[in-house]
Amino acid sequence: MSTEDNATQQRDEIEALSSIYGDEWCVVDEEHKIYCITVTDGQENSVWKVCFQVILPENYPSNSPPEYQLNAPWLRGEEKRNLEAALADLYCENIGLCIIYLWVEKIRELLQNKISIGHESGMNEGSTRQVTMTTEIDHGDDGFDIAFVEVTSETHSITLEETNSDWECPAIHHGECFSDRRSTFQPHLASVFHKSQIKKVLTSLLENKKIANATHNIFAYRIMQQQGSHSIVLQGCEDDGETHAGSRMLHLLQILDAQNVMVVVSRWYGGIHLGPDRFKHINNCTRTILETCGYIKDKEDKKGPKSVHEKKKR
Repeated sequence: MSTEDNATQQRDEIEALSSIYGDEWCVVDEEHKIYCITVTDGQENSVWKVCFQVILPENYPSNSPPEYQLNAPWLRGEEKRNLEAALADLYCENIGLCIIYLWVEKIRELLQNKISIGHESGMNEGSTRQVTMTTEIDHGDDGFDIAFVEVTSETHSITLEETNSDWECPAIHHGECFSDRRSTFQPHLASVFHKSQIKKVLTSLLENKKIANATHNIFAYRIMQQQGSHSIVLQGCEDDGETHAGSRMLHLLQILDAQNVMVVVSRWYGGIHLGPDRFKHINNCTRTILETCGYIKDKEDKKGPKSVHEKKKR
């Protein structure tokens, strides 16, 4: 089969997948043929999810399968190897044919089986988890579990409880995208003055289909609060599968003494490992959007908004 024939089949397959899955199907990079879909267990309030990203090589489907990546915090070890083996078997049974639909539905079948057998180990919904500057979080269902413990500058633990409805979701600023070897990074920033706003910012960001389907959404935040005669700092971070990236972001916020701010960096993985460069790009994106939004100033200036009199809902 010629390259042109492969390209035609790829176009037809993508059109069919877009028709079948609608808004669930996301085009990450059309030029490099990178696509993704969040596969769920089919329940109204899905517990089990997998972000499935595929890259189509020129010789697919005639001579090679798509490159793919499975992203789910709970998917690891033997369970991940079994799923990868099942996808490999499916490909071997359908060599030369378009395979993505079969792969997606195979993943969905696995998730539905997890529901049917009541397998919920590692997924204790509503539980409290702990985050520090150097500890990787055991995530919940979709890579974001906001029920974690925050660490203050005085090492006190403060539990992030249910969202306080009195605090609005702040305006979110989106930075410029940066690409390196088919990976794309984009920073987002919000001014936050209360811990309940962290979840609201994340929820708002994840309403964007492309951001929700990012390979990683790493974040860090610092909030200054007055307690009696002294101030404390509420701070936290989340790797979202990019080990140590969140703690490095938080360390940068600490060095810059950035206050009352939350930064999220979305990364769409392009199939080529970047090594340590990925941390450099994540921190550069963080620094750039902090500077753009006025959080990096001369030492005698304030580092970001300090007032807690943010407009509240009536």
